[in-house]
Amino acid sequence: MKAKTGTRRSTRRSRHDQHGHTKAQCLNILKNLSAYFDDDLPVSVCGEIRKHLGACPNCEVFVESLRQTVTLCRHHEAHPLSTAEKVRLKQDILRAAGAP
Repeated sequence: MKAKTGTRRSTRRSRHDQHGHTKAQCLNILKNLSAYFDDDLPVSVCGEIRKHLGACPNCEVFVESLRQTVTLCRHHEAHPLSTAEKVRLKQDILRAAGAP
């Protein structure tokens, strides 16, 4: 009986992070971050995002990192990318995202 319980727990951990959110819930939050930062979401959705962030250390760390990145980008001039750099960057992003 104990072996089954241990198996269930490990299965549950693979579908949920330690804080109880599923990967899908976290991804849904991350998909809405731009609109959230721009204040383009209904108040109820913003409340759900704030609630999730308060309970999800992984998303909270990601959001803080994103805020810092945006701040750094606003204070540094970007140089134009060549066509080859754009292609390489796009390929790197797709590869990191697991796209075929």
